[in-house]
Parts: sequence; C-alpha cells; structure tokens
Amino acid sequence: MAGFSSSRALSSSSLLLIFLLFSFSEAREILVGGKTGSWAIPSSESQSLNKWAENTRFRVGDTLVLKYDSAKDSVLRVTKEDYANCNVSNPIEQYKDGETKLHLDKPGPFYFISGTKGHCEKGQKVIVVVMTPRKHYGISPAPSPAEVDGPAVAPTSSATSLQGGLLVVAFGIFALGLF
Repeated sequence: MAGFSSSRALSSSSLLLIFLLFSFSEAREILVGGKTGSWAIPSSESQSLNKWAENTRFRVGDTLVLKYDSAKDSVLRVTKEDYANCNVSNPIEQYKDGETKLHLDKPGPFYFISGTKGHCEKGQKVIVVVMTPRKHYGISPAPSPAEVDGPAVAPTSSATSLQGGLLVVAFGIFALGLF
C-alpha cells in the first residue's frame, strides 16, 4: 500500500510540474478599447483604437471582445488594402452580433473596420498586431545588462542539455505516475 501512496504523490507532483511548465502562455479575453462601447467613431485622435492597440500586447490564443449596438454597427475583418481604403464590400469575415469574440489564432497583423458606411473614414478601425510566440524551455532568459550589477557570465553548453533534461525528467516522472 505504501508503494501506491508514493506513486500517487509522485503522479500529483508530476502533473503540477507539467502544468507549471506549460501555463506561461495563458490566453486572455481582451475588451477592445478597454471598455464597453469602444467600438465607435473616436471623438479625437487620442481616442483612436489604434492608440490603444499600440499599447497592448496581443498573443496567439487571445480573444478580442467587441461590444456594440448590433442594430447600428458591425465589425469587418479585412485585408491591409481594404483597411487603408475603408472598403467594406469584400470582408474576410463579418460580424453583426453586438458582442463579437475574435480568436487571434496566428501571429501578425489583423485589420478591422466598421461595417457601417462612413464610420471607417471617421476613424472607426483598428490594427491588432499579434506577437510571434516565444519558445519556453523551462529556463528564464538572461537579464539585460542594465539589470545586472556585476560582470557578465558567458553561457555554457550545459544550459542546452539542462533544458532537454528537465523535460525528460518531467515526462518520465509523469509516465511513472501513470503506470
């Protein structure tokens, strides 16, 4: 019975370790403009959704949420050219539900404009740039030189083997806990 108990504890520890290794890139729901009703013609250049988007980091897996009056407006995902020209006639995707949720499934720019004639020309549009995902191997990157008080230390070749070793150990422990 003692073997079962230690195996179960080992399995629980393994699951926790794996959860911690892969939980660094948790997807988020992001309300466009930071508040309900932001999907509208901006009252000034400083109220532009592009100003808001420039200060927000978007990652693959995030979901944009746009809340608006569906009787008066819509959201169009368009090409770069249609964004620049405010062309509403050929959208990639069109949304009219009043609470649109847009899944950001790849890195790069996404272009959105209002589907209501004349709104895009008055500034109701946004470019969302999704960052390329970083690869985490369980080891933190070195801090920038400005963050360190003291001489720099050259990396060693053992760091690479340590990364792979940690994953092998984590999955090995997990596998042992399952059998």
